[in-house]
Amino acid sequence: MFGKTLNCAKLQKHIAKLRNRNPYWQLVGSQAVQDICQRIERGYKLFFDHHKKGIRPPSFQKTKKYRSFTLKQAGYKFLGGNRVKIGSKVYQFWNSQPIEGKIKTVTVKRFPTGDLYLVVVTDVLGQAENKFKTGKIAGFDFGLKTFLTASDNEQIASPLFLKANLKALRKLSKSHSRKRKGSNQGNKSRLNLARLHEDISNQRKDFFWKLAHRLTDEYDYLFFEDLNLKGMVRLWGRKVNDLAFSEFLEILQWVALKKDKVVHFINRWYPSSKTCSNCGHVLEKLELETRMWRCPCCQQVNDRDENAAINIKNVGASTFSLGDVSRSVRVAVAA
Repeated sequence: MFGKTLNCAKLQKHIAKLRNRNPYWQLVGSQAVQDICQRIERGYKLFFDHHKKGIRPPSFQKTKKYRSFTLKQAGYKFLGGNRVKIGSKVYQFWNSQPIEGKIKTVTVKRFPTGDLYLVVVTDVLGQAENKFKTGKIAGFDFGLKTFLTASDNEQIASPLFLKANLKALRKLSKSHSRKRKGSNQGNKSRLNLARLHEDISNQRKDFFWKLAHRLTDEYDYLFFEDLNLKGMVRLWGRKVNDLAFSEFLEILQWVALKKDKVVHFINRWYPSSKTCSNCGHVLEKLELETRMWRCPCCQQVNDRDENAAINIKNVGASTFSLGDVSRSVRVAVAA
């Protein structure tokens, strides 16, 4: 009602007393328990600041649904040979990349399939892999029929991994719903269903990472339209979720930051599809089913997606200062 919640320090003081009474909470370090209060505070801050956008306040979770805990200064120790000591036990792990700098936090994250991951945050900021080389600029239009259409007429289709695995997903989901909850067969069917969901997610991420590296290798400046993706989900549902355009943009922004490239967004209200890229004439109305249209002024025949991509490129290049590279990268990543 008043946009306030309990102070984090008071929560931590109270949870310390609860921890002494609950032996289960003593299996992890005290800082991991205190981090829960910080998560609650962040959750309420997001809710108070963005509740009009549909963000909900933190809710109670069952223990088995709590997927991660965070350790800060204590509670862990990295040993030689890719081994880490957490609490009183030593675990072997596969190191995806060397850990550089001073470790700030270590988060242990559990996936629905039972796999455990260590997320290590350090104080070292990675250097850019390469500087500007190509000097190329491109605009990209996102669509339901074609994932991305570039301003140079390149069309990138999405494999639609969820649609390709939908039959197997329905079969496993139907089988799981018939199992008794908590039984051995129920747990096996749950793991099979979780593995398929994880496979779909990994296939999509692999496609996004490869595409992001290819685009950032080919172009130095990439312009996109700031779309209302939540509104698109309400209109087209599963198809938009399967394309996962917002997830791709997050990956692309991260790769662009590492390679010192620029990802910039134009205003979502700009009529990119209705504006002729040749003469600038704007149509009063353009139906979604219309894929090709002729400009009444210059008589040029425009492909809807390619025309939009060219306009996004032109507007992005005109509204963005090409010399202000570092600021744009930071703004893109923050967005």
